[in-house]
Amino acid sequence: MDFAQINATNVADVGGKGAHLGELSRIPGIRVPDGFCVTTDAFRRIVAEAPSIETRLDLLSRVEPDDRAAIRTLSADIRSSVEGVAVPDDLAAAIGEALTRIDEHASYAVRSSATAEDLPTASFAGQQDSYLNITGQEAVLRHVRRCWASLFTERAVTYRLRNGFDHRKTDMAVVVQQMVFPDAAGVLFTADPVTSNRRTATVEACWGLGETLVSGQVRGDVYTVRDDQVVSTAIAAKTRSSQASPGGGTRDAPVEPRSRTQPTLTESQVVRLVRLGRRVEAHLGRPQDIEWCRVGDDFHIVQSRPITTLFPVPASDDQENHVYVSVGHQQMMTDAMKPLGLSLWQMTTPRPMHEAGGRLFVDVAPALATPTGRANLLKALGGSDPLLGDALRTVLDRGDFLRALPEEDSTTAPAGDAPDPVETDPEVVSDLIRRNEASVAALQHEIRNLSGPALLDFVRADIAELRRVLFDPRGLRVITAAMEASQWLNEHLEEWLGERNAADALTQSVPRNVTSEMGLALLDVADAIRPHADVVAFLHRVVDEGREDDGFLDEMAGLAGGPEARDAVRDYLGTYGMRCVGEIDITRTRWSEQPAALVPAILGNIRNFAPGEGERRFERGLRESRRRERELLVRLCALPDGERRAEEAKRMIDRVRTFSGYREYPKYGMVSRYFVYKQALLREAGRLVRSGVLREEEDVFFLRFQELEEAVRTNDVDAGLVARRREAFRSYEALTPPRLITSDGEAITGRYRRDDAPSGALAGLPVSAGAVEGRARVVTDMAQADLEAGDILVTAYTDPSWTPLFVTVAGLVTEVGGLMTHGAVIAREYGLPAVVGVDQATRRIRDGQRIRVHGTDGYVQILA
Repeated sequence: MDFAQINATNVADVGGKGAHLGELSRIPGIRVPDGFCVTTDAFRRIVAEAPSIETRLDLLSRVEPDDRAAIRTLSADIRSSVEGVAVPDDLAAAIGEALTRIDEHASYAVRSSATAEDLPTASFAGQQDSYLNITGQEAVLRHVRRCWASLFTERAVTYRLRNGFDHRKTDMAVVVQQMVFPDAAGVLFTADPVTSNRRTATVEACWGLGETLVSGQVRGDVYTVRDDQVVSTAIAAKTRSSQASPGGGTRDAPVEPRSRTQPTLTESQVVRLVRLGRRVEAHLGRPQDIEWCRVGDDFHIVQSRPITTLFPVPASDDQENHVYVSVGHQQMMTDAMKPLGLSLWQMTTPRPMHEAGGRLFVDVAPALATPTGRANLLKALGGSDPLLGDALRTVLDRGDFLRALPEEDSTTAPAGDAPDPVETDPEVVSDLIRRNEASVAALQHEIRNLSGPALLDFVRADIAELRRVLFDPRGLRVITAAMEASQWLNEHLEEWLGERNAADALTQSVPRNVTSEMGLALLDVADAIRPHADVVAFLHRVVDEGREDDGFLDEMAGLAGGPEARDAVRDYLGTYGMRCVGEIDITRTRWSEQPAALVPAILGNIRNFAPGEGERRFERGLRESRRRERELLVRLCALPDGERRAEEAKRMIDRVRTFSGYREYPKYGMVSRYFVYKQALLREAGRLVRSGVLREEEDVFFLRFQELEEAVRTNDVDAGLVARRREAFRSYEALTPPRLITSDGEAITGRYRRDDAPSGALAGLPVSAGAVEGRARVVTDMAQADLEAGDILVTAYTDPSWTPLFVTVAGLVTEVGGLMTHGAVIAREYGLPAVVGVDQATRRIRDGQRIRVHGTDGYVQILA
C-alpha cells in the first residue's frame, strides 16, 4: 500500500508507524518522503510457512517476563525460522514495482511497523528494527525479512509480555520510505516530556542523520519553545554524527571542529519546526513525538508517534486557566478507576470533580483567586500534604497563571454561626455508629428484591441517604474535635515540655476504631486456624496455586479443624468483607468476593505471632498510652501554673481518645453501602447477560451509572463503547497521576523545602512519632506481601485494606499520604513510626535494604 492509500483506519494493515505516515502525508504543508508499506497480510503469509511456529508461540506465551534466558532462546529460534522463509514471487514483484514507481536507484529506510506500535496507549519505541540507506530490490527484500523477524527480538518479546500483548495478535508490517540525507535531524516533542506542559515544545537536534540522537549515543542541541518564542537554548558539543555509508547502511563520522559548538538550527527554523509540529499534533489529535530532517532550509517529517507518558488533562469548556488537585492522593487510592466507580464517587461527593486518566480531580483555581480562599486552601492542603502545598505555591509564585479577584468578588458564602461544640461523651460516637448500622441494614432489606429500572431508581435515591450519613454534621464535629485536640496537644506539649508529636503516643489503642480493630481481628482468625496443621498446609497450597476463587473455604471444611477455620474466616468477612484495596471504586473485587486475598496475611500472622496477640497488642498500646499520659501530666504539674496546664491537657487527652476512633468509621459505612449496591447491580448485570445485552457481567463496570440506567431501560448497550473503555482503562493503569496538574498539562510534584534532614535522607511528612530500623519490604500488591515481624513496609499508598499488614511491621513508609489519612491514623494507633509522602519511595528504596524510619522528624535513611 502506497502512503497515499493509507490513513488512521489502516493500523491492522500497516501497523502504527505506517498508519501515521499515511496520515502525515495528507496534512497540507507537511513534507513526508515518499514510500509504501508491505502489509500485515504479507507477514502472516510468511509466518504461516515458518516451521512449527504454533508450537513455538505456545511456548513463548507461557514464559514469565523475567525469565530472560528462556526468552532469549525461544525468540532467537523463532526469529531464525522467520528469516529463513523465502519471499513469495508475487510479493517480491509487487515490492519491485513500488520501488520502480518511486525510484529503483534511490536509497530507502526499511522500518518495522507492528500493529501494537506507536499506539496512544503503548509506543513500543525501539522494540523492533529499522535499517537505513538500503539500495536495490534484493537488499530491500532482505531487510524486509529482517523487520518481520524483529517482531521476535528479545526486547520486543519482553515488552509485549510485560504489557499484556498477545504474540499471536501482534502482526508486523514494514515501511519502505525514500531516504533523506539531511544536514541536521532530530526529535520534536510537542509537549514538554519532563513537565508534561502542552504549551511548551522541546526540539533536540544533531548533525547528520538522527539515528545517534534517537538511540541515545550522542547529546544534541536542545531548544525550548513557548508561544512561538524560543525560551531556552542549550548547545551541545557535537563530536560525532551518523552519515550514509557509500556501500549502504550508515557510518559513524567525526564532526568538523568548527561545527561542533555551532547551533544546528536558527531560532527562526526552530519556531517554524514547532509550528509544523503543532499542525501534526492538531491533525492527529494529541501531543506527538516527531522525528524530522532538515535539508537546507526545508524540513521533512519521517515519523510521528503519540507521547504515551503524558497524563491526560481534565477537559474544560472554557479558555480559563485551571489548577486540578488529585482526589486519589487525598483518598489514598491513586490507581485508575473504572467508569462506574468514577460516576458513583462523583454522585457521592458534594464537590464538582473532573476526570482524566481514570482519576478524579478538583479544580481549586476559584479558591486560589481570592486572598482568603488562597490562605485557607494552602493551610488545609499544605498542612496535610506539604508536597501539594509547595506545588500550589509554585503556581501562585508565577503570578500570571491565575486571575486574581479582590476579596469582595469572592463567591464563597459567608460563614454562619459556629456549630455547638460536641461534648466529650463516648455515647455520641456509639449513637453515630448505631444510626449508620441501622441505615445499612435498612438498605439491605429494601434492595434485595428490586430489579430493572426500579433498582436503578432506588440506588440513585439511596445515594442521598449515603450522603446524609457520610456528611452528618454531628459526625463531622466529632472528627474535627479529635483533630483539634490532637493539634492542641502537639502544639502545647512541645511548647511547655519540648515533646514533639506527643499526641501520637496518646492515641494508641483508642476505642471504636473500626479499621484498627480489623487488623487485630485477623490475628484472632489466625488463632482459630493455627492449631490445625492440615488446614495451615491447605492454605499454603491455596497461595502456591494462586487461587482466587472462594471455593477453597468449603474444601477446607472437610479437613480436621476445617469447619472452625472456615467459620472464623466467614465471621471475619461478615464484618469486614466489603473492604478491599482501592475500595472507593465500587468495581474493585471485595474480600467477600475473593477471600483468598486474605490468606497470605493470615499465614503471616500464624508464622509471626503466638496465640492471643490481638488482645495483647491492644492492651500493650493502651498501657503505653496511659503511661505516657501519667508521665506528661506529672511533668506539667511541676511547671509554673502547672495544675491549670495539666487540667487542660487532661481534658484534651480525654477528648482525643474519645473521638479519634470515629475518624475511620464514615468511610467504613460508605464502603458497606457501596458493596450492597455492587451486589445488586451485578445481579442486574447477570439479567442483562442472560438477555444478550451484555457479554459478561463485569461489562457494567465500564458504563457510567447514567449509562447503566439507560441500558436497563432500553435493554441495549453499545458493545463498541465497552470495548473502547476497557482498552482506555488498561492504558490508564500504566499512568502515574500527579498531585497537581494545570490546564496546560503541566504536572507539578512539589518539593520539601527543608534542611533539617541528614545528607542523603529521603524527606517526607512525619505522621507517627518514633524511630525504627529494619528490613525494607517494598510491597506493591498486598496479596503478594511476605512480611516478617520487624520489617518496615514501603509502598505507594495504604488504604484501610492494608491494615492487616500493619500488625506485623515495625514501621511504615509511603509515597502518598497526609497527617489524617488512613495509614497515618492507624500507624499512630499501633505505635508504628511512619513517614508518608516520600517521593518515589518504592523506586528509591530497594526491597531488602536496611533502613531507618524517623517518624518524629519525617525522613528515611538507607543504611545498607
